[in-house]
Amino acid sequence: MRTIEVTICSAVRPTERVEKVVSAIENIFPGLIMDIRADKIEAYNGPDSLKTLHELLRRQKILDTARKVMVRGLLGNAITFQISKQAALMGVVSFPPEEEALGSLHVQITAGMSIIDWLAPETEDGIPVREFDLNEVIKADQDGEDV
Repeated sequence: MRTIEVTICSAVRPTERVEKVVSAIENIFPGLIMDIRADKIEAYNGPDSLKTLHELLRRQKILDTARKVMVRGLLGNAITFQISKQAALMGVVSFPPEEEALGSLHVQITAGMSIIDWLAPETEDGIPVREFDLNEVIKADQDGEDV
């Protein structure tokens, strides 16, 4: 039985305030348990911390981009990608192609392909072909299946 785990890691640059980096993380991934240090923040929790990301991807109409980024970052059961720290501070999701000069939020989701199907489902003309319920995804992940 597997569980879905979400981990966010971000460096805190000398020119940044820790509170701002914490806010950037919380704007996209609320409810994380955080280990806050002067130079680095590590945060983690379960699938409920992905609900705001799920909503923002739809509101910003970036499902196709998000799906490409996540599928490209899928290796085994781990999905890794980056989110712009500056955009996140404004409550916006942006996927930089590489580490930003001021640093990015490094995201790792330990789950199967079904979490990608929930976060960023396949679309037709920008509209999801099928929406999944998070509880379906959690159960499928625990059973080692796809939704």
